Amino acid sequence: MNTPGKDYTHHSWLAAAALIAVLVAVSFIPPQSVGGVKLRRANILSDLLSFDDAEAAEPAAEPALFDEEEFHIDMAAVAERIEADTTPREVQITYEWLLAQDTARRERAVPDSARFVATLTPIEDFSDSGRIRAFCDTLLNAPRPVRIAFLGDSFVEGDILTADLRERLQSAYSGGGAGFAPMASPLTAFRRTVKTQSKGWTTYNIMQRKAAPARLRENFYVSGWVSQPAAGASTRWESTDYRKRLDSCTTARVFFLSPRDSRVEVTLNDAQRREFDIAGDDAVRQIAVSAPRVRSLAFKVLSGAEDFVGYGAVFEDRGVVVDNYSVRSNNGQAMFWTNPSVNAQINAMLGYDLVVLQYGLNIMQPGVKKKNYTNYAGQIEKMIAYVRQCFPGAAVLVLGVSDRSVKTDAGFEPMDAIPHMLDCQRRAARNTGAAFWPTCDAMRALGGMEQFVKNGWAGKDYTHINYAGGRRVAWALFDAINAGVSEVYTEQRIASLRRTAAQAVLDSARRAAVDRSILPSSAPLNPRAQ
Repeated sequence: MNTPGKDYTHHSWLAAAALIAVLVAVSFIPPQSVGGVKLRRANILSDLLSFDDAEAAEPAAEPALFDEEEFHIDMAAVAERIEADTTPREVQITYEWLLAQDTARRERAVPDSARFVATLTPIEDFSDSGRIRAFCDTLLNAPRPVRIAFLGDSFVEGDILTADLRERLQSAYSGGGAGFAPMASPLTAFRRTVKTQSKGWTTYNIMQRKAAPARLRENFYVSGWVSQPAAGASTRWESTDYRKRLDSCTTARVFFLSPRDSRVEVTLNDAQRREFDIAGDDAVRQIAVSAPRVRSLAFKVLSGAEDFVGYGAVFEDRGVVVDNYSVRSNNGQAMFWTNPSVNAQINAMLGYDLVVLQYGLNIMQPGVKKKNYTNYAGQIEKMIAYVRQCFPGAAVLVLGVSDRSVKTDAGFEPMDAIPHMLDCQRRAARNTGAAFWPTCDAMRALGGMEQFVKNGWAGKDYTHINYAGGRRVAWALFDAINAGVSEVYTEQRIASLRRTAAQAVLDSARRAAVDRSILPSSAPLNPRAQ
């Protein structure tokens, strides 16, 4: 006998209705955060109901782009320290080895207005005292070396960009040599413009300064490197032909600290040697070697290695000198960890005319908006103030951040934070009366970072340029500097022509006056007498 089955259809309807009721109820639950992860509202009635979740959402915290404590600096204490430590000392500061005294003066250059890149990206000068104009005038007219300190991060590490900027400036305005090279560094093999071989040195980088002994930690220079020697430690630098005029070097300067009496040896071109007895003192010392040609230089610590600090050497000739002071992962804060009196003492020996600040690449993050960079703009202003304390005669040029791309679903696109960082850097330059050059604009005039990578001018990280890319950016920066020099030259030429013309008129008037005083006056003719 068949028994009819029970009908459970109504149970299904009840389950479906209960599920809908639950989902509708869930739609009214506001957005939540679980373990730092934000969950959106599950609204299955979005076509019928809308919710204003703006008020319910937690305010987004500004991302911590940098540690502001790392940028702490007391400018008044910096000024006092510089003043106290740079007073004249009784000990000898400079030791000279003159194999040939160069008495020739640097000749005045005539700038060529031709450009290396099609689109000019000009320098924006916010100085009310004409500091950049004064630098252009120095580059054009000064009979002495013209010095540029390029402070930056890994973007210019290994002399990328600066090698080509140096070459162009030296070719246009005279000069030679590779500029600054550290006493010892694990990165020396990466640099192609000078060959460095060192042994017996323990070297510390300023970004890992806490690992350095206390005395070294307190004596960093803006180069970012300090080296401590063992007995017999030595370094040999040799010029290369990687760029033009690198081997056109006639002077080398070695910088170091010798708190105790020491004895060092210098070898020129692997042939001529000379020893120097250094009296112990806390002042920065230099040994300046001048010769018809400096192809190589070796420096060796024979005695007094305890507490001795090696910085490096500058290789130069008459004309333009470009010193690369790049520090990897540096946002600019590392300059506040340097010893301002060391900076000022070396500057007193060299005398920088321009300091370039190339930072910001390590600060940028996708999605970070303009207001989040406000604090960093304040730090840039402090950097400029610090530079002016240590290098008081130099103009300051802030380089806007370079172009950078990030990967999206549509491919690689320019990072959206770039305009905000540029605004921050430009504002800092304007507020301090410095100059500004938008590196990103110059790169985009050449196709931007994506095109740089396609051309083989930048790495696949879409962040760092290589030597080929550095050459193009350097050409654009040289064009910007050269345009300023050309403008100064034109104005001075016009003024000179006007003075010459005015002098000619004055001389003509003077000659007429002399003629009138010497020659007898002619009596008027009497028509009746004829």
